[in-house]
Amino acid sequence: MEFWLYDQSANTRTTLEVQGSPILIGRDEDCTIVLRGPFVARHHAKISLKGNQLFVENQSRSALRVANRDVVPGKPVRLDFGDELQIAQYSLAMVRPGKQAEGEEQRRLLQNRLVGFEQKIHNELIERLNLRVTGQIKKDDPAYVAQILNHLNQILDQRAAELDDRLINHMVRTHMERLVTAEVVRQCTGKVQTDYRTDSDAADPAAEQAITEAVTSMVDMMPLLFDPISVQEDLASAEEAFDDLFDQHLPQIAPKLRRYIVRQVVAKDLKDIMLGFGPLQDLLEMANVTEIMVVGKDHIYAEKNGVIQPTTRSFFSDDVLMGVIERILTPVGRRVDQSSPLVDARLPDGSRVNVIIPPLSLVGPCITIRKFSWIPFTIDDLIARGSLSEQAAEFLQGCVTGRKNIVVTGGTGSGKTTLLNTLCAYCHPGERILTVEESAELQLPQPHVVSLEGRPANIEGRGAYTIRDLVRNALRMRPDRIIVGEVRGAEALDMLQAMNTGHDGSLSTLHANNPKHAMGRLETLVLMAVDMPIRAIREQIVSAVDMVVQVARSPSGPRRITHISEITEIDLETGEIRLEDIFTLRDPAQPRLRHTGYIPTFAEAMIKQGLLDVKLFL
Repeated sequence: MEFWLYDQSANTRTTLEVQGSPILIGRDEDCTIVLRGPFVARHHAKISLKGNQLFVENQSRSALRVANRDVVPGKPVRLDFGDELQIAQYSLAMVRPGKQAEGEEQRRLLQNRLVGFEQKIHNELIERLNLRVTGQIKKDDPAYVAQILNHLNQILDQRAAELDDRLINHMVRTHMERLVTAEVVRQCTGKVQTDYRTDSDAADPAAEQAITEAVTSMVDMMPLLFDPISVQEDLASAEEAFDDLFDQHLPQIAPKLRRYIVRQVVAKDLKDIMLGFGPLQDLLEMANVTEIMVVGKDHIYAEKNGVIQPTTRSFFSDDVLMGVIERILTPVGRRVDQSSPLVDARLPDGSRVNVIIPPLSLVGPCITIRKFSWIPFTIDDLIARGSLSEQAAEFLQGCVTGRKNIVVTGGTGSGKTTLLNTLCAYCHPGERILTVEESAELQLPQPHVVSLEGRPANIEGRGAYTIRDLVRNALRMRPDRIIVGEVRGAEALDMLQAMNTGHDGSLSTLHANNPKHAMGRLETLVLMAVDMPIRAIREQIVSAVDMVVQVARSPSGPRRITHISEITEIDLETGEIRLEDIFTLRDPAQPRLRHTGYIPTFAEAMIKQGLLDVKLFL
């Protein structure tokens, strides 16, 4: 059997040939596969052949995951070709015999060669343009951009002999995969992505037509739905089908056309590095990528459909990475340096960005980008994805329309902001809505929306405006509703006071693991603003907040509402806030929110107003 072994800490991949069964994996010398890591057990895992099937068993108390599922000790899990075994910093994948030449390992090696080739060209461009001295790239000057492209073509002519057929075919594959992804997105959403040509003058109409025909032919052979709400599913299907279809079409791509495509790939990558966001550019344009994580110059991860995956992309150097960071921060008036090594910002499309650099980061500059959805989710989309039931959706719609104060709680990346954005769509279009956020993310369809965004201090340490400052100011702006993107500090007190002073229908989010913990966290945040008795704080919470909606992300990726609870009163015996669950996710194996039988105290009044249907509680 053949395994690929990937060491995440050293960013190295090796191929292992293993014979016989069972296969022992651990740090002891008697193991078949020896992994020398601090978190690897002496005998960590065992792979055994039973009949015609392979099974993996966790033989330690340490963590073992297969295909993103935890393996419980004593319970063997079936192992298929391509399933990833995660042990500490190591990843192993069993390779189907005879597939190495067309597999991921070969593509990674070829990608590393491509990066090295492009780095040489980049360094030569820097020298020709004297950028090591001036450091100024005039990206808004068309003549200057044309000069860059002219130098690029000259360098490519000189270095063309360095490219062998395998690397050329890899670059053709890279380009075709980009175009297929762009075409799937276009047919699903009507959104045209980046044009990958170097420029209109350098484009060869005949070559472009041949490429377009090949892309269209591949997309037409894919089992796709071409619907805006299915774009992520379609992209996943396209990824799965692409390799076989590309192998079918490659012989039809003439050598001259392949050389033309090589120029397109290098020009696109170099333009992104010098004028755009470098290797992040494509990830930002992929509709099925929801989060991008950069860990130093060598590691870029992407979250697809709720699962974090390593990519083959990397930056040439820390200087190139810092250049991209500066390109992100400059348009929004933010900065990052050793005196201010931590900053939040946003991209032009609204995507949320966090940057942290040394000395706070020990692994080099790090970027985390929470992407802004091209198409805002509707409640129907959440129902279709199993995030909540139709019954619960109708109940939440009635509560928002009926101006109930709601706090959405959950962990990081659980979908709090997505759900908040979805619920806000039910606010009446005639209302004046004020949104307060650290980094603006909410997309509200109402015509009368005032969006406020916090600002950090300038280089002199002045000019900072916190969420609390903005919430206080919002109260003076005659709002019908106040939407606080996330409560994480002393602004919790001001939000509660706003809910208690006639601003019914206000909504916010809060980090918490369950509704009960949310109440404790809210109490703690209020204490950050004022020293007052816990009893008084709890009375404020009970009178201000009507409901808590808890969201969570499962280990396999899907995000679901797990609780919809009413805040009722302070328990006379314990003195704690009492919550009553209205809807709960009872069985994670069959994820469907179900009514608990509890009728909320406000239900009768809302039924009389026609905001809720009595059938919801039957």
